[in-house]
Amino acid sequence: MKKKKALGKYIASVIFLVPAILFIAKFSGPSILRLYIETGIGTCHKIPILCMVPEEEINNPLINKDYILGLLTYRFPKMTISVPKGFTVSQERIKKVYYKKSRKGNAAIIYLLYEEPNFFVNLFPQLKKQGIKDDYEFIRRTMHAKLTDIKNVTDSFFVIMKSIFTPDVGDQSNLKMAQFTVPGKKGFINYNISKTDNYFDCNVINEGGDFFKIYIKDKGATLDLAKVLAIISTARGL
Repeated sequence: MKKKKALGKYIASVIFLVPAILFIAKFSGPSILRLYIETGIGTCHKIPILCMVPEEEINNPLINKDYILGLLTYRFPKMTISVPKGFTVSQERIKKVYYKKSRKGNAAIIYLLYEEPNFFVNLFPQLKKQGIKDDYEFIRRTMHAKLTDIKNVTDSFFVIMKSIFTPDVGDQSNLKMAQFTVPGKKGFINYNISKTDNYFDCNVINEGGDFFKIYIKDKGATLDLAKVLAIISTARGL
């Protein structure tokens, strides 16, 4: 309960724009809503992901079991995961330091976030009236939110959430967004692959409704999408 309150307080402080958006929505149109969010968060030129949606579909790729056998298993409160050697691994909550670009800027890192089933729909129960019945739909709407498609308050909310959910993914002009399924899990990956450093922002829901956020800053570009999907497949709730 304390964890939910702490996370809710943080998100509430970040989305301070919402009350003003409600006022603007009542007395103006979508163009003013978009302008208000651009002023408070940024434009598509500054934050390209705000105008991107998942265009790639990855359905049940072959997972390399031999690769998984060579991974190290980490056990955290309420979850376990297997990852490669050479990464600093920590479990965190959504908070400002999670998204700072300067934190351990030269280190290969993996940040993990776990939430129990229906965490987000219970945190924002008003969204149930908009057809958001579970956390997968919440994440799906967040990943598909586009600044250019804002028509109402709900659209604005999910664009704001998208900005909150996106950590440092390097040069966003090279960013790609994909939706995926692997046995027992589905979700979305925002990734940036280059010759020197790779970034993977994975938002995962398992069959039981558990939510995992797996953020990988791959200094040295040792991972590819297939290896990251193998890592995702090892995530388990406890």
